[in-house]
This record gives sequence, C-alpha cells and structure tokens, in this order.
Amino acid sequence: MEVRIIDQDELDSLLALNEDHFNDVKSKRINPSKLQETFVAFANSDGGDLYIGIEDKSERGERVIGFGEQEDANALLSTLLEETNPAVENVLIEFLEVEGKGLLLHFGIPKSPKVHYTASGDCYIRINASKRKIKGDRITQLGYSKGAEPYERRALDNVDIEDIVEGELLSKYMCRVGTHLEPEAFLRKQRLLTKKDGERVPNVGSILLFDDEPQATLETRCAVKVYRLRTTEIEYRREQLEEMPVTINGDVESVIEKTVNQVSKYIDGASFQDAGKIVKLNYPSEALKEILVNAVIHRDYSLNDDVHVRVFDNRVEVQSPGKLPGYMTLENLYDERFSRNPNVVRMLHNLPDPVNHDIGEGLDTAKNELKKAGLVDPIFDEKENAFIVTIKHQKLASIEDVILQYFSENPDSSISNKLVRQLSGEDDMQKVKLALQKLRAAGEIKLEDENASAFNYRYIKVKG
Repeated sequence: MEVRIIDQDELDSLLALNEDHFNDVKSKRINPSKLQETFVAFANSDGGDLYIGIEDKSERGERVIGFGEQEDANALLSTLLEETNPAVENVLIEFLEVEGKGLLLHFGIPKSPKVHYTASGDCYIRINASKRKIKGDRITQLGYSKGAEPYERRALDNVDIEDIVEGELLSKYMCRVGTHLEPEAFLRKQRLLTKKDGERVPNVGSILLFDDEPQATLETRCAVKVYRLRTTEIEYRREQLEEMPVTINGDVESVIEKTVNQVSKYIDGASFQDAGKIVKLNYPSEALKEILVNAVIHRDYSLNDDVHVRVFDNRVEVQSPGKLPGYMTLENLYDERFSRNPNVVRMLHNLPDPVNHDIGEGLDTAKNELKKAGLVDPIFDEKENAFIVTIKHQKLASIEDVILQYFSENPDSSISNKLVRQLSGEDDMQKVKLALQKLRAAGEIKLEDENASAFNYRYIKVKG
C-alpha cells in the first residue's frame, strides 16, 4: 500500500482541518465498527476524506498518534473494505508518514452510485459534520437518487491534460490548500480525472474548476447572465432592460465572485421614482451571495443553458438549470442535503475562507439574513427544467405598519397605492387599498387632494 511522507506544512493543514460535510479525523483507537458508520455515511452522501491517527481538536496534548506500522491498521481496513455491504469501489487508500509520529491512514471515499450498509445492517448518511442513521422510506429515497454517475465525472477527450496540469489556476489552488503532490497525482486523487479508452483525461469537474475558459471548452453553456430590469411586472419586455445582459465567464470560483459583484452593483442602484422622489430598496448582501453561490455550484451542467439572474425593481430572481436533484423537494429544502456536483462543491469548500458553506447551510443563512432585514423568506419554485429562487422586497411587517413607518421617516411626504405596493412588496392592489382605507378611517392618514380621482389618490399623515 502506498506510503507518502508529508512535511510539517501538510501536517499543519491536516491539524487545522475542520470536521464538516467532506472531512473527518479519527483517533487510531476508534472501534472499527464505529469508524465503519462514518465510512458508510461518506459513501452514501457526497464522498469525502477520512484521516485516522489524529485526535480531536478538543484533545489536550499531542494530537498526532499514528500507527507504528501498516499491519496495525489491518482490523480497520478489513472492517471498512471487506465488511461494508456492498463494498465501496474506487476508494483511495494511503498511509501518510509523519516523522517521529507514525503513520496516518487516509481514505479518499467517493460518492457511490450504490446504497451501503455497515456489517450490522445499518445505513448512514453524512449531514455536515455528523452522521445520521436512516431507515425505511428514507433509504428507498436514497436509492432513487443513486445510479447515474454525476455529470461532473464525464470524461472530456478534447482537452489536453497538460493544459490543466500546467495551468495557473491549478497551481494557485494547490498552493492555497497546502499540498505538495504532483499536479496530475493531485487531480487523480481528487477524482478530477476519468478513465477513457485506458487513459485518464480531465473530466467536467476539472474543467469547471481549473480551465481558463470552461465556457469555450464544454459542450454545454455554463456562464451566468445578469439582467437589470426597470419594472415590477412578472413578464418583462426587452425595452425594460436598463442595459444589455452582462455575461460572466471563467472558472467556477471566479464566476461566483464576479456574479456577486455584478449583482451587488445593480442592487446598490435598486430604486424607483414616486412623485419625483427616489425610493431606495435594500437587500441583505449575504442572503444574495448564498443564493447566487448555490445557483452556480448546484446547477445541472449537462443542460445547455446559463444561470440567469434578473434584478427587478421589487425583487431578484435567480434561475439555475435543472430541477432539484435526487430526493430533494420544495418541501424539504431546509431539512435535507444533496449535492448534484459533489466534487466541485468539495473542492471549493476545502479552500481557506470558502465561498460555500456546508451543503444546505447557505439557504438557512439566506433565510436568516432576510429575516434580520425584515424581509419575507425566499420563494422557491420549479419551472420546466429549472429551479428558481425569488427574493422579494416584501416586508414581514403588515401593510399598515409599512405605511406608518414610511410617514415616520418622511413626515411631509405623500403616499400612493403604487408606492405602498413597492415598499411592502405586496402585489395585490385591493389589499393595499383596504389597508389605506383602514388607516384613513382610524384618522391616521387623509387624502392629499379630496377632489382627485380615485386613480390618483395620494395620502398624507394627519398631524397630531
């Protein structure tokens, strides 16, 4: 079995590793059957890396206590490789030699197309930094989500492997994660090369991460298009575009960064005019970022379409190709976890200060940030072959509270039904009309011009 000597820099990276959806460290003293539960959970979920011989961060004193020799790990190897049912295929196994501290055992576990069980017949999945035992229908759902190899693993024989191996993007990535492997060996161990006709060639995931122009290399479209639309209507016309849509190309990490910047630029100018007055809309930047990151990393790259981000006067719509993957539904989005592109997600997540949270946490963050900003939860929808997230500039407060808050901040201004709808995010004109009538009856507001037609009604605050 391969033994690789690692230096202090690589050891420090392992010791700094945070246990999460894709990484875990265990003591060499762990019971083989307990370790098998984690092993099975990784294989049943999105794969990951498991290191044996490192004590938990809470342990005082020396954390690296490796095996004296390879044979000392035989019980663990036998349980994981021979007693897991069915056996997990294509597992990377290597010993990492640490001077004076023995051997660490490293398992690189792929996302498996099968459902796996421990020797005792239990089934586990990985949820962020922990494992969860599942039963019955949940196992059936997991089975439905398996079977086909992820599109990100598809081999591309029109790409010269040297273009990736010698590229600047891969070199910078390897430097950031602190590995001293040879580039081709690194790609192979990260499952970013796929065998075709007996040779290992770059796959879709490798191109998305490390090709300078994936949009030119891949057969399908994989850019992001960002629109600024001066309207609140559901359907929009070409003349309502503030400018031609901005197309964002590049490797997946830079596409995310440039998309976030472009949308932020449009959001900073999100406003509308009412009676000659500019009314500005504010969205929490962290919520927007999480939605945009999810759209790029979890989209279906086999579909010939881009991610579309539309910034309207009263909402932001993010449309990504592909319906929800696996067993995910609109009802369980906040509770379940599933990655369509596990290698891409894992590689980004392993970077220092990654753009993506653990799987599923991004949506929770977006929801919480919107709530803190006083806005309603994001709206999820599936349409044809796309998943759409809408962030509405709709207040959690009642329509009446929105009106009174407006007058509190603008005591000498007037307000119309249209302005209330834009401020509150409530699309129903009749609901807004009733709220205005209720405040008028309560003596809080009055008509600015009693002789105005109903269509031109504007209201002012009654002075106390």
